[in-house]
Amino acid sequence: QVQLVESGGGSVQAGGSLRLSCAASGFAFSNSAMGWFRQAPGKEREFAAVISWTGGHTKYAEFVKGRFTISRDNAKNTVYLQMNSLKPEDTAVYYCAADLGFDLPTRIDGYMYWGQGTQVTVSS
Repeated sequence: QVQLVESGGGSVQAGGSLRLSCAASGFAFSNSAMGWFRQAPGKEREFAAVISWTGGHTKYAEFVKGRFTISRDNAKNTVYLQMNSLKPEDTAVYYCAADLGFDLPTRIDGYMYWGQGTQVTVSS
């Protein structure tokens, strides 16, 4: 069965850092674009970052502004989101997702598989 399991969330003060991990199994991870999304209470799920099959291409949402870095380790079937200079508005549940196409989707309907999410809370 397909599984995407996020970890690494928690509570941090503004300006701090967290590294999220997503361990994948049950599908062709090495042939999948992997994305990160987030959803705050009362808001729509929004795109944060995506990385191509080989890690050679990435795309980021404007709110990241150089603070977040997405990476992947295909040997470990894991995708990461390094989050630096965190702000209170980054508080959300963060989800990883997988897509089997050639593009780097930025919409939720562009992804086939989703994890359960991990909570990130940033205090001021």
